[in-house]
Amino acid sequence: MSDSTSLWFWVLAACAAAYAIKLVGYLVPAKLLDNPRIVHVAGAVTIGLLASLTAVNTFASGSGIAFDARIGALVAAAIALLLRAPFLVVVIVGAATAAGLRLLGIG
Repeated sequence: MSDSTSLWFWVLAACAAAYAIKLVGYLVPAKLLDNPRIVHVAGAVTIGLLASLTAVNTFASGSGIAFDARIGALVAAAIALLLRAPFLVVVIVGAATAAGLRLLGIG
């Protein structure tokens, strides 16, 4: 099996696994999902996962830590969020800030 065929096999296997996990979610009884402890844990796990994804995508560059335009974009997006801007505006502010910083040669 060539490298590209092997890659596509694993991509499709991951897609099938993700879809199967979603289907298993429908089998969980509604009574269990209404449990306040489960609701709290599910919310905390979601926030932790999103925060870790944001940190990795902002500060990681290969196997090292990078300080570049992405940090400025994250700060600008956070400020837009604090000002209660719509999500699309937050994304545009972050992208425009990163582009502006890179245009200035920062990052």
